[in-house]
Amino acid sequence: MRLARVIVVVVLAALASVYVVAGAPIALAVFGVQVLYLLKLRRWWLLAAQAVLVYTASVAGGVSTGILGFLAGSLLLTPAHRDTARVLAPLVVASAALIDAARGGATADATITVLLVSLVVFGLTRLVERAGEMHAARLSLAAAAVAAERLRLAAELNDGLGRSLEVIVEGGRRALAEPDRAGEVLASVTATARAALADARAASADYRATSLAPELVTARVMLDAAGIAVEVRGGHTEPLGPGGALLANVLREAVTDVVRRGTARLCVIETSEQGDEQGATETSEQRDKPGNTVRLRVIDDGHRTAESPDFDGLRLEEAGGTLVAGLSPTGHFVVEATLPRGHSPAALPGETGTAGAGAPEPPAGRRRRRPLPTLTHDASYAVSVAVLAAVLVGFSVKALLLLSGALVIPAAACLAVIVVMQLRSVNGRHMVALGVMAVLTYAPIPVFGPVWLGVAGFLAGPVLLAFPWPAAWPMTAAIVGGVAAAGMMFGLPAPVLANSTLSALVTGLVVYALLRLAQIVKELQAARESLARAAIVEERLRAARDLHDLLGHSLAAILLTCELARRLKCPRERIEEIVAMAEGARADLRSVSGEQRELSLADEVESARTVLSAAGIRVTVEPAGLNLPAEVGTVLGAVLREAVTNVLRHSEARHCAITMRAGEGGLLLRVSNDGVGSAGAHTGRTRPGSSGIGNLTTRLAALDGRLTSHVDGDRFTLEACVPHRAPVPA
Repeated sequence: MRLARVIVVVVLAALASVYVVAGAPIALAVFGVQVLYLLKLRRWWLLAAQAVLVYTASVAGGVSTGILGFLAGSLLLTPAHRDTARVLAPLVVASAALIDAARGGATADATITVLLVSLVVFGLTRLVERAGEMHAARLSLAAAAVAAERLRLAAELNDGLGRSLEVIVEGGRRALAEPDRAGEVLASVTATARAALADARAASADYRATSLAPELVTARVMLDAAGIAVEVRGGHTEPLGPGGALLANVLREAVTDVVRRGTARLCVIETSEQGDEQGATETSEQRDKPGNTVRLRVIDDGHRTAESPDFDGLRLEEAGGTLVAGLSPTGHFVVEATLPRGHSPAALPGETGTAGAGAPEPPAGRRRRRPLPTLTHDASYAVSVAVLAAVLVGFSVKALLLLSGALVIPAAACLAVIVVMQLRSVNGRHMVALGVMAVLTYAPIPVFGPVWLGVAGFLAGPVLLAFPWPAAWPMTAAIVGGVAAAGMMFGLPAPVLANSTLSALVTGLVVYALLRLAQIVKELQAARESLARAAIVEERLRAARDLHDLLGHSLAAILLTCELARRLKCPRERIEEIVAMAEGARADLRSVSGEQRELSLADEVESARTVLSAAGIRVTVEPAGLNLPAEVGTVLGAVLREAVTNVLRHSEARHCAITMRAGEGGLLLRVSNDGVGSAGAHTGRTRPGSSGIGNLTTRLAALDGRLTSHVDGDRFTLEACVPHRAPVPA
């Protein structure tokens, strides 16, 4: 905001300098008061002082009544008694007209000048204030967006998974109350639990799909675990939208192929964006905006042939994208995928509700992916453009008043084109528009005479905006110098020549300030919305992690216990465990919906012991427990949940060892199990589609922790380390 204030101060100083050059040094005091107004020091006594200064200069000093515009602008800015100020401001303009009429001057021109000065003072000051307000409110907007997103997530999840958990709880209680029907009811509960688990995993993948970041984390972990050096060069802007899921699939398959081959020493993953070809018309602001196309490249040095991984099922072409893979001239294997940012699949997996026990189950459902919400646009940018248009029109009318009747129409046509070109300059540098303005600035001078010299100010403003300062200022000096040279050729008197030259410079500064502040407001609006959307994406990623790590684990445990209870002919203690687990899953669901919940590592250890033992897996725990800080216990508890879920899903384990130790390197949680030889390791190394590794890596990174895994023969080990002070043994 400092740059915006500097711009306004320079413009106000330039406006005041016009009156100083005209022989009114009192304008310096008027300028000082206006700067205080810019700094929000607004008191009635200060306003009264400014009124005394401007009327003294105008009435007693004979200065142009345009100086009264400072007072009118200040009245419009006065917060207290705003209605009174709005009444007084028109009276100031009317008094300027009366003073000029008493002098026998051009009343219309004087009135327009006062209006323009007041509009410039008011508009620039309000734009600076609004920009500051937008900058200050960016975090609150992001917080509000996250709160709204949590409500949406809660509504979605409670409508589907919440109902499923309620069905499981009620079904378990019915099985306890009606032992003779326990088998029938438990069969329905098992089906509900299975559908709910599938829905939770699908919803987790759905929420993750708006961002490529989790898959980049997973890819890095996979390659590190395989001993392959990896470089990740992220050049895309989040969120990617629904198309992120397709790029994530490409990344997953490409990295899996690199790991499976096992011959690479280095793998480079790059993302970038490409927009419309704009050439010289592109501004730095536009280059910072998300492009229209997102590109993903995976490059490795391990391939010896041009044989490509299997990408047949990804269907990027149907989504308007491209996918190519092959050897580069340097011998590296390159997989490159591009996808339009606006791609939105017709239907992607979501969550569904499931029927209660005894009621017909609806078919597994799918829902259209909910897009990121569109944030309400602030009106400040429209106001800034309106102020700019009003000032440009005002300057144009002043010029037309000095022309004879026959020249008014062609001059008005030229000025209309210039105004349109000026308004286009708000959106960036347009060389064609600058060229048109340059022609219309200099070519009509022989026709319209000295009156047209002031139009050069319209050209100076966009030039200052379009080029770097080292080039812009010499070009502006040349434009202003051209006004002076043309004035001398017309034989203008020295005072008129000085006034015309200075007016061209001031007009250029005013136009530049209005253009630049309009851009600043637009940039702040875009940055504020980008921050809010990024916060929404982060909230969805958090929900995806919790769905997978917390609720997914609970539902998997419920499903396992249901199946075990059915094999054991529905023993009462197993059904009671199902009810208790479903009640706990409800708490997990509230956590997914945004409610903060702490996990106890000791409780998770006991839960792991129970679930694994129920599956016939022998469990050893060393030591019994540690007193950990809450945030550390929560993260390690999530790690243990994911590890246990993977033992059950992706191994034929007979023994699982859970070890917790505290050392100089920090707190270490190790989960080791056998039975991976035939079933395959259950890590990101062999299961790149799993979001668990990426989720856990993200959670541990928040505590500066790390996650490692390795396979040794038939045994798989997952280790999580969190640097922290040594805990006290429980």
